[in-house]
Amino acid sequence: MEASFSTATTSKGQYPRNNRKWIVFSGRSNVGKSSLINSLLAKKNLARTSSTPGRTQTINFYDVGDRWTFVDLPGYGFARAPLRIREQWGPMIEEFLQVADAVKLALLVVDVRHQPTAQDQLMRDYLREHQRTLEVVATKIDKISRNRRVRHLKTVQETLNVPRVVPYSATRGDGKRELWKIIREV
Repeated sequence: MEASFSTATTSKGQYPRNNRKWIVFSGRSNVGKSSLINSLLAKKNLARTSSTPGRTQTINFYDVGDRWTFVDLPGYGFARAPLRIREQWGPMIEEFLQVADAVKLALLVVDVRHQPTAQDQLMRDYLREHQRTLEVVATKIDKISRNRRVRHLKTVQETLNVPRVVPYSATRGDGKRELWKIIREV
């Protein structure tokens, strides 16, 4: 699928104006949002990744075919970024979610190895409050045994009180077909 970086922004006046459906990737720092985007699009370095939490510091837009724009939000929680930058992320994300009418799907990305945090629950509540279609994606499933996956996925589902969780591995592509099906149905 054809995909390219569009723009990086920090305020609503800079959002792209297009007729695409926006798919938003939200979650804590270092859960694999950018890796998920790269995996879905089969592009190794389209979205910048790092093992350092807080690499994504702006709202990054990627044009995907002629139908979608993927939006990579800065992660919340711990990040190795200057305090003045981190303090801007909350209001920047909040403004985006309030005014971006093109958002058709919000993916709440969590690391399956860790129980969702209060911040994840707050993001879920915020997305619901702003009437965003929400799906939860549990990344890094390849990093735990098959026996533990079921238990961990159930914990994620129960903690976030959602009808389903899409298990995903950016390195192996597990869950890719299911997630594309959800995106296409939007």
